[in-house]
Amino acid sequence: MKTLAWAMCAAVALGLTSGVALAADTTLRISLQLPLKSHLGQNLLLFKEEVEKNSSGDIAVEIYDSAQLYKDKEVPAAVGSGAIEMGVASLTRYVGDVPAVDIFYQPFLFDTEDKVRAAVAPGSPVRGPLDEAIKDTGSTVLWWQAYGGAIMLSKDGPLKTPEDMEGKKVRVFGKTLGDFVTASGGAPTLISGSEQYLAYQRGTVDIGMTGVSGVKSRKLWEVMDTITVTNHADIEFIVVVNTDFWNGLPEEHQAIIQAAAVKAENDVRNRMSEIEAAAYAAAEENGMTVYRPDADEIAAWKAVSQPVYDTYSEKAGDLGKSVMDAAKGL
Repeated sequence: MKTLAWAMCAAVALGLTSGVALAADTTLRISLQLPLKSHLGQNLLLFKEEVEKNSSGDIAVEIYDSAQLYKDKEVPAAVGSGAIEMGVASLTRYVGDVPAVDIFYQPFLFDTEDKVRAAVAPGSPVRGPLDEAIKDTGSTVLWWQAYGGAIMLSKDGPLKTPEDMEGKKVRVFGKTLGDFVTASGGAPTLISGSEQYLAYQRGTVDIGMTGVSGVKSRKLWEVMDTITVTNHADIEFIVVVNTDFWNGLPEEHQAIIQAAAVKAENDVRNRMSEIEAAAYAAAEENGMTVYRPDADEIAAWKAVSQPVYDTYSEKAGDLGKSVMDAAKGL
């Protein structure tokens, strides 16, 4: 039965491009952990439409959403090894190979939209060196997908200050976010995005951490009732392609793919505020309380965060120092 179910899921994904794929010279399979209806999934559909249209069907794009093929944590190795051509992964999934990527998870470092945009701009002194370092994993970054600010989820009340986190188990999706939880008195638990619904439902953790758009796409209001809008980190996903595969493509195919990637990146970045606003509205419509800490409460969260910066400095090396200096200069 499991085999049949997987086959049916695969058929749905293939059905998105079956006619095109049969006639295509090049096929790009993309692994995505989120549902296709999520804004990251919709962003991939935009990319797919652009590539297939502008290549006149010579390039087909197949999207395997909802972690059908690989969980988020498996994507870097799958793409880097060539097991699949492309994948979407949370930037922090590269922290094992490139510790400096967690610059975006330093608490409250990128606390304005202008700072985020400056940092993630292609070739910026923050993003540029990270993209280059990721190439050493066997993957090339095609574009970044905005996911918004990190928020926290809870039941029966908001998380106003670190005192509300003390002794609680907290879902995180990266080591540095775990350091933030530890500094705040909580116990971090690393859980993939595709598994967090069950973690909240079963009480595996007491507190959640995600982007608000994920609350909407995964209907997390069914298992949590409160959002605390801390925006303590900037969540970024990246779309990567296997470097050997990429280098083997005809130049005209590379140009078409790159142009589509630029359009997709700009589209999702420019719509992020609208996406988050819609997600907050959907959460409230479905019974969630949205709590926005005041300045004193945010100051309390910031006050416990210094150990996170210290750990980053120790582990991220020269590259980490370089991008940190650049980030502070924004």
